[in-house]
Amino acid sequence: MARIVKRTHTEPYMLVINGEEKYLCRCGLSKNQPFCDGSHKLTTSEEGGKLYWYDDAGQRHEVAGDFPGIRTF
Repeated sequence: MARIVKRTHTEPYMLVINGEEKYLCRCGLSKNQPFCDGSHKLTTSEEGGKLYWYDDAGQRHEVAGDFPGIRTF
């Protein structure tokens, strides 16, 4: 079943494990989940208050509706 998940974070979450820094994806775009691959950089020019989706090629598309009841993570 397809679902829409609204992500508002545009940078990774850093953890230190056994003295080594690891970065976890919070934007949802990384192809190396759960780790960050730098894909969040695609979100830097997003406009606040707008909803977007990204295709497999990394191209951004604006969503026509705002889905007022959507859960935010």
